[in-house]
Amino acid sequence: MNTGKMSFETILILVTIGLFAGTLSGFIGVGGGIIIVPALVYFLGLTQHQATGTSLFILTLPVVILGTMNYAKTGNLNWRYGLVIASTFVIGGYIGSKLSLKISPALVKIIFGFIMAYVAFTMIRSGFNLYKNEE
Repeated sequence: MNTGKMSFETILILVTIGLFAGTLSGFIGVGGGIIIVPALVYFLGLTQHQATGTSLFILTLPVVILGTMNYAKTGNLNWRYGLVIASTFVIGGYIGSKLSLKISPALVKIIFGFIMAYVAFTMIRSGFNLYKNEE
């Protein structure tokens, strides 16, 4: 992984990824896995493991505090659910990273793609069903 001086183009790509992922995260609650990981792999050439590690690092920083504050102010945040999930998310993140690093990046990429496709299909189908019921 290149840890030397970053070019202007690399910085521009990173800023674009951050703004897009942050905006999408604040809008629909996604960003790390769906935006940041694929963008780091395809636009900057990181391996699947490097992209996942970088995405997890980003999520450890207080990048979501303003979005969370907006949802909390409007009563759209369930703190109890969040605390339970966050506390177990730590354990799951540890276990998941150990498993991921034991298998090839290619297999991780395949599994990741299948999960994204399944989630996308399920969300689209659910959205159509809700949309039909609104008419």
